[in-house]
Amino acid sequence: MDYDLKDFHRRAVGFFGSRVAQIRDEQWHESTPCTDWDVRDLVQHLVYEDVWTAPLMRGATLDEVGDRFERDLLGEDPKAAWDEAMREALAAVRQVDLDKSVHLSRGPTPASQYIVELFSDHLIHGWDLARAIGADERMDEDMAQVAFDMFKPFEDVLKQTGLYGPKIEPPEGADLQTTLLALAGRVA
Repeated sequence: MDYDLKDFHRRAVGFFGSRVAQIRDEQWHESTPCTDWDVRDLVQHLVYEDVWTAPLMRGATLDEVGDRFERDLLGEDPKAAWDEAMREALAAVRQVDLDKSVHLSRGPTPASQYIVELFSDHLIHGWDLARAIGADERMDEDMAQVAFDMFKPFEDVLKQTGLYGPKIEPPEGADLQTTLLALAGRVA
């Protein structure tokens, strides 16, 4: 499947963001499929990821960013915090040259690879958030296919890094989304 990586990132961010918009005030402390996180923690994680995206895509090093994001980024208005971080991250991804190197903790990494990781995180955590708040869990089939195609060949490595949950076998005849979620260590 041919795809525009930046567009798939934008769509995955939209998937997550549409679920953020649906969070009711009483749901911020609901459990999520990420057992260590409640809804607020999950949104904080994606806001944290997105606030790092803009400076990294623009060439900043980890030392230059420093510890300025090591705090509660959601404050009193978590949805507004999400909106601001998301807008800045989308703009930075839209403008970056895919072949440019970005500075990550593991060393220089092509922007395209970093965008793949951001795409995956927003997509899978969008499902996590939907499950936690009782929203529509259905992923766009094209996004699910791209994510599955990207990550299936690296399943064992991803499991070893701890980025994905434990190995889960999808049920016989499972649809693509269920199979992708199993790959990510989630039971649909």
